[in-house]
Amino acid sequence: MAHPSQLGLQDAASPVMEELLYFHDHTLMIVFLISTLILYVIVAMVSTKLTNKFILESQEIEIIWTILPAVILILIALPSLRILYLMDEINDPHLTIKAIGHQWYWSYEYSDYETLNFDSYMTPTQDLTSGQFRLLETDHRMVTPMESPIRVLITADDVLHAWAVPALGIKMDAVPGRLNQASFTTTRPGVFYGQCSEICGANHSFMPIVVEAVPLQQFENWSSLMLEEASL
Repeated sequence: MAHPSQLGLQDAASPVMEELLYFHDHTLMIVFLISTLILYVIVAMVSTKLTNKFILESQEIEIIWTILPAVILILIALPSLRILYLMDEINDPHLTIKAIGHQWYWSYEYSDYETLNFDSYMTPTQDLTSGQFRLLETDHRMVTPMESPIRVLITADDVLHAWAVPALGIKMDAVPGRLNQASFTTTRPGVFYGQCSEICGANHSFMPIVVEAVPLQQFENWSSLMLEEASL
């Protein structure tokens, strides 16, 4: 989750988010270099002691300032396109979960288990226990096995929502009548927080998302317990 006074992005918990962090740093260095060059040119132009400051024509400069931006754009575009294709790649997921946005809570259906589904509401402030986060904790977390490719089918029941978990590098619109899909693989166990990222009404800020990644054995124990409760 984010921390007070945090300047950078959240720590990556999936391979896609790691790639996004690398791309962010790569692009930021290019921005710094361009800004430094432009600042130097401005300072040199206003502080020069040359009397003739008017350049009417220079083929060499025009060639440079045409080719150089094209090269910079290519250096940014190629890794960007690579990450876009990586984010769309879904290879033989081990588990499929359907996330449905409502006003104002999320529902989860585990497609591989017929009766495993539940609603996930924000935990009210007065019900929080020690260590839980206000406006971020839910009464039921979306539990997933770690180091397993997970496919999430995302839709909405009423208005536009968006299912977003920054640490996993996921942000996908939930559109009524339409199924969008995203995938992630958690590289470590943990609890990862997100929120609805599409303004959906009065309680838009009160429908958090909590993904809990656990070892496979622990996930199987949890799913068995949930199925037993559903059958009662």
